[in-house]
Amino acid sequence: MAATAPLLAFGIGIVSVILLLVVWDVPTFIGLIISALLVGTTNAFFLDGVAFGSIPEGVAAAFGENMAGVGIPILMAAVIGKSMTDSGAANRIVRSFQSFVSDGNADLSLWVSSSILSIPVFFDNVFYLMAPLARAMRARIGKNYALYIVVVGGGGVAMHAFVPPTPGPLAVAQELDPDRAILGTTIVVGLAVALPAALISGVLFGRFINQYIDIPLRDTMGTTVEDLEEQASKPVSNLPSFAESVLPVVVAVAFIAASTAVNTFSDTYPVLESVQPATDYVGNVNFSLTFAAVIASLTYLRMDDFPRSVWEDEITDALRNGGNIAAITAAGGAFGAMLAQAGIGELVASTLDGLGIGLLITAWLIAAIIRVAQGSVTVAMLTTGGIMAPQVPELAVHPAYLVMAIGSGAVICSWFNDSGFWIVKEIGGLTKAETLKTWTALTVVLSISSLVVLLIYSTLFPLV
Repeated sequence: MAATAPLLAFGIGIVSVILLLVVWDVPTFIGLIISALLVGTTNAFFLDGVAFGSIPEGVAAAFGENMAGVGIPILMAAVIGKSMTDSGAANRIVRSFQSFVSDGNADLSLWVSSSILSIPVFFDNVFYLMAPLARAMRARIGKNYALYIVVVGGGGVAMHAFVPPTPGPLAVAQELDPDRAILGTTIVVGLAVALPAALISGVLFGRFINQYIDIPLRDTMGTTVEDLEEQASKPVSNLPSFAESVLPVVVAVAFIAASTAVNTFSDTYPVLESVQPATDYVGNVNFSLTFAAVIASLTYLRMDDFPRSVWEDEITDALRNGGNIAAITAAGGAFGAMLAQAGIGELVASTLDGLGIGLLITAWLIAAIIRVAQGSVTVAMLTTGGIMAPQVPELAVHPAYLVMAIGSGAVICSWFNDSGFWIVKEIGGLTKAETLKTWTALTVVLSISSLVVLLIYSTLFPLV
């Protein structure tokens, strides 16, 4: 029975979240916690070493671990979003974008921005910073919100999944080649795969789905639709300067990028070790987003020119909304952790390993199924990387293509067990159905399109 326990736990998890969240409309946080408890209880009954009495504590521990990762960043993202929106900073940035592109191509400015920012920065942090701009763009133009969400997601996820020094592809490249000899080639191949795949999944799919779904603006992150519309109608003279408006984003990205660069190249250039403690400090997302939130909130205070007590109430309201989003996101992570505890990843790996199909396709399949089963892109990439590392000598192409195949599979089908799904839903102000039609669909398109692109490249340019 233990051999079938992972499949049983996975099935119970799927049924429970559909019933609780979709059919019965149970509040999201409660539904996810109940689903996590049900999966954990299944594990206790059918898996050795999982004590029945430890399940509630295990769910709480998984929730706490996820909250430790997303709690402060989401709370500070709420402050940044509220401040940039209500101060007019987001509107000012959007108007600057529009000066370079027409309204019909406004999505390109968001796509390029998200793509560039996601190379040194985790995608969820980029989404925290880009969501206010997408909402401001929708308020300014009056339509196309589905498109703006998709282009931000498509550009950001593609770069995050394929281009080192983002942690996923960097870790897999090191796992396949501990000497880092393939790192440079992986960066080049990653860009070559990510750009067309991001264009297909972000811009092309975004423009396609935007014809069939109209997502309205909703109150979220402490910001109302009325606030957005009021800011959209203000003259530029009543808005902060572009430099002041973009400063929170620039500071956060610069701090995180500095830490990423130093950690990536400190082994090659030992002189960087002297600054590593400082860059680790300022580049930690808890600090960098807090610092950015302070800058954004001070601009908010200056532009609205109201009493400190009112400003404090407004910021507190944003934090209150952010707390709800952080709780839902961490609950989604706990649900995914219980599925991972069931051993679904190991079952998938042992089933697919050695089937005799091409190594790139095998890696894609393993990563994709693990990702769907337990929710984490990083876990799917690292697990698959460990499985495929011994197969590197058998490759007929450069190992960088294997890194791409693993990343391509790992991004597929973000759904209820992925904390990223809840970040996009809650911060973007979407319904669950809208998130599935936009965010989940774009991750499927990204996965398939990137696989096709890398197979074409590996056939034409094997690099061996």
